[in-house]
Amino acid sequence: MEQVNEREDFTLVTRKPYFGLPTACPICLPVYIYLKFARLPFHLAFNSTYPDSDIIPYVESGTYVACNNENGGVIECLKKDGIVDLDNGYQSVPEWISMKALISSWLEEALIYELWVGSDGNSVRKIYYPDLAWPIGKVLFLQQVRTVKQQLGITKENSDRREEEIYNRASIAYRALSTRLGEESFLFENRPSSVDAILLAHVLVTLHALPVSCLTNCTLSVYIGSLRSI
Repeated sequence: MEQVNEREDFTLVTRKPYFGLPTACPICLPVYIYLKFARLPFHLAFNSTYPDSDIIPYVESGTYVACNNENGGVIECLKKDGIVDLDNGYQSVPEWISMKALISSWLEEALIYELWVGSDGNSVRKIYYPDLAWPIGKVLFLQQVRTVKQQLGITKENSDRREEEIYNRASIAYRALSTRLGEESFLFENRPSSVDAILLAHVLVTLHALPVSCLTNCTLSVYIGSLRSI
């Protein structure tokens, strides 16, 4: 681990902004919100040179770098390296763990499905391939669609059933999160954690970057509560 000088500036490198969001990338936006919740000053920079790179997002400060593809992602790196930890005291709370798992599994699965399979692909082309020539972007898009279908276990024979399963699970997750959030600004103890950052990012990407669908309609149930945390 590289030592970080407190006087050095932090820079968060993400994919480009679109749809009125500081970054439209569903992996980058939770990190952005997490740093905002933590009130850690940082500069925002964009990198679209390698659209399929798994190191994005990353945070850098001097010789210190926390990348998406290391140690569980940027947020986990920042926590382990002592930069900022909003989850202190939560990691042994069973309900917090279950809520994090719910968002990171059922809701993440639904968003991935909607971005790459359930829509026309216009959103992901703006998020991931805005600076590429159309033929190159199209090839990369089709490659990723095949990868996502394999990841989600979707075949020609089961596509309708899997879609129904994915949307049903998302609906269950939204109801549970909406009940938990209630009239509060955050999910636990009225202070933000990484779970709040992940949920808020999911809601914003779903409602701003996706066309109207079953997923966006379900998301409205937690939209108002999530916005109270901004």
